[in-house]
Amino acid sequence: MKKQLAYLLTTALLFTGALIAEDSVHEFKVKNIEGKDVDLSEYKGKVLLIVNVASKCGATKQYDPLQALYKKYEDKGLVILGFPANNFGGQEPGSDEEIAEFCSSKYSVEFPMFSKVSVKGDDKAPLFTYLTTAGNPDKQGDIGWNFEKFLIGKDGKLIRRFATKIDPSNEDLVAAIETALAE
Repeated sequence: MKKQLAYLLTTALLFTGALIAEDSVHEFKVKNIEGKDVDLSEYKGKVLLIVNVASKCGATKQYDPLQALYKKYEDKGLVILGFPANNFGGQEPGSDEEIAEFCSSKYSVEFPMFSKVSVKGDDKAPLFTYLTTAGNPDKQGDIGWNFEKFLIGKDGKLIRRFATKIDPSNEDLVAAIETALAE
């Protein structure tokens, strides 16, 4: 009975935001891949697709459809934010400079890239703590692998979460982006 009560209380606190200080991604400050501070409030009014990326992963080929998605919807208000992470199998071992060079030369990435962060574990970046605990329970939980995608509405709140296996050109993901852009 005590465990059930504790679970219900924790769930209620999560839904009310009492355990999460931030109400949206717009409240976070992060470093871009050049090491400069970026206030995510700069993206208010934009739809964001936040992706934890890695250069030496089987899913690394998703950079191509991510770039295509960015180019297709950039003028309509979509911004893709890439966050390199080395949490899964050491698949992002490089420095920020090496990652930037790889993304530019191999995949012609033009969307904003950020400094390498941890997306899982005790040193998880605060933004990813928010993304994995905010809102609806079906969007909560640890990131399972590289290239998980978090769709953020114009208000900075998490709308949907897409697993690694969901390609950026997937109909469901594209439809969710189009719906968010239309709101």
